[in-house]
Amino acid sequence: MRPSRTTLRAATSTVSAAVLATTVLAGAPATAEAATPESAPTAAVSGASPSVRFVDIKGDGGITLKANVFTPAGADGTRRYPVIVLPTSWSMPQIEYMAQAKKLAEAGYVVVGYNSRGFWQSGGEIETAGPKDVADASKVIDWALAHTPADPQKVGMGGVSYGAGICLLASAFDKRIKAVAALSGWADLIDSIYSGRTQHLQAVGFLNGTGELTGRPSPELRTILKNFLTSDLATEKDMIEWGRKRSPSTYLDKINANGAAIMLGNAWGDSVFPPNQYAHFYEKLKGPKRLEFRPGDHATAEGLGLFGLPNDTWINTQRWFDHYLKGADNGIDRESPVLLKSRSTGAYEGYKSWQDVASTQRKIELGDSRQIHTNWDSGANGGLIFLSSMLDQFLRLPPMASIPLLPRSLAAVWQSERYETGQRIRGTTRLHTTMTSTAESGTAVAYLYDVGPLGIGKLVTHAPYTFHDKTPNQPFGVDLDLFSTAYDVPAGHRLAVVVDTVDPLYSEYNPSGARLTFSSPASDPSYMSVPVRD
Repeated sequence: MRPSRTTLRAATSTVSAAVLATTVLAGAPATAEAATPESAPTAAVSGASPSVRFVDIKGDGGITLKANVFTPAGADGTRRYPVIVLPTSWSMPQIEYMAQAKKLAEAGYVVVGYNSRGFWQSGGEIETAGPKDVADASKVIDWALAHTPADPQKVGMGGVSYGAGICLLASAFDKRIKAVAALSGWADLIDSIYSGRTQHLQAVGFLNGTGELTGRPSPELRTILKNFLTSDLATEKDMIEWGRKRSPSTYLDKINANGAAIMLGNAWGDSVFPPNQYAHFYEKLKGPKRLEFRPGDHATAEGLGLFGLPNDTWINTQRWFDHYLKGADNGIDRESPVLLKSRSTGAYEGYKSWQDVASTQRKIELGDSRQIHTNWDSGANGGLIFLSSMLDQFLRLPPMASIPLLPRSLAAVWQSERYETGQRIRGTTRLHTTMTSTAESGTAVAYLYDVGPLGIGKLVTHAPYTFHDKTPNQPFGVDLDLFSTAYDVPAGHRLAVVVDTVDPLYSEYNPSGARLTFSSPASDPSYMSVPVRD
């Protein structure tokens, strides 16, 4: 007999609790390498460990939110402490942040971690960061101010993934929030899972499966996911409107008016929330802000920190809160606000703004026409969700393809000259071309490869593009931003631009027998613009 979803949920919760509780009780390593040389976090409070208790908090509409509360050791009611609220990630139990919550409490914070509505033992249904989730965040702040020695003037929120999105949305509607650390989150939900008008199939399939296993999706969410996964274009406008309501970028004016200090962190290879949309959002923030990008996939840049292990992302998160909630003069406000870690060298680089990341746009001319057949995978692809970018993060092994062996009937290929010096790619690569299709709808996926002397290409970046309602056999312009990255191409290598029509990461709309042609008219030449740091 197959175990029920409730049984699986309970078993997963038990295992997670055992692992995380062991980490918390054992304590984290005594030393950690700081992410930046200027300053380490505020020293931990010496003496006894902070107290922890598990509580029920009434959320919006009276539902129960399961939560845990860490209080600094020695709290006796005679003083107040800054408070940090941590909503859980998608499908994660309420103990997700216990290791980091303990560290923060040792540093003098009241920390409230709670299970987002609809997941595990919390009540309600999964609303996907809808208005009820935002209202829940304020309810948790209300509870913390009433039942802990929390300072109402020093309220912060932090979170990973789903929790990050809820934090950013809450900062638009609750003026009490003074500082936010949103890690591996989203600013534009539609641009995350539907970029290039293409369904990110593996990412949404993962969210759908884990949501069903660990929570109770709302009827609205089930309908949205059904329409999304079945490519129902008749409901596209409704889906976009649903996503817009759940996107912090929609409420940018409110976020700027409230003025919370916002730190954004993400991974270059995040297959759920790609980095471009975070970078665009960061540039439009008006208050204190910080942007950090590191190698990895969704939530892997900060993942080890959830077990209490040394982690640069969490170190800087505490420094952020220390400065903007405690007023600590730790220098984080004087550092370059954009911090990038190269996928190739592992070295950190600081910049004044996202626009300063690239100093030169190096064009690869896409001359001569190329025609390809659709519906067959050429061998060029973006890999698999989580696995591929984690191999890149830990072993520096991105997805690879033999460029000379790619079938030219299935993949359009152009290559640059060999570069005499190394090329430090930093930022967002852009494709500009003219496309002609034999069908009114279709999908193409563009890739940029670092090609060594033997013709083996290592994936630098890629992105999908889908079109509808085009007149067959009539050319049209295409402008596509590939996913932002930081990658170093060695001297003596080339860059290769590859376009094909099938990638396991994405849905595709190419009808059987369709063909795509890429041309470069003299009046509007085609090119790939690669951002390079000289």
